[in-house]
Amino acid sequence: MAIDHARSGEAVDVRPLGQGVQAERSKALFKARDLEVVRLVLRTGEQMAPHKVAGDITIHCLEGALKVTVDGAEQPMLAGQLMYLQGGCLHGLVATEDASALLTIALPR
Repeated sequence: MAIDHARSGEAVDVRPLGQGVQAERSKALFKARDLEVVRLVLRTGEQMAPHKVAGDITIHCLEGALKVTVDGAEQPMLAGQLMYLQGGCLHGLVATEDASALLTIALPR
């Protein structure tokens, strides 16, 4: 089954989910040749294990709270905060509250 991605010129709603965060799942919003944007949804205690990606990343916490580990150092993130991660750095996430975030990933060629 194909993933339904946004098309060029199509508006995508990324407002906070509020109480709906419990029923939502993470999903890729679009993927282009050089860029991917994902809405990440994590419930309290859920995590993304430490990993690396080749491209640069931004994490924009839309709601809730996250703890981001970057190269072994922990950094809390609250709604409204944005974090930049250089490509190739080891990073992981855990939700300290129900949270959604917008991930932007540069895809190097």
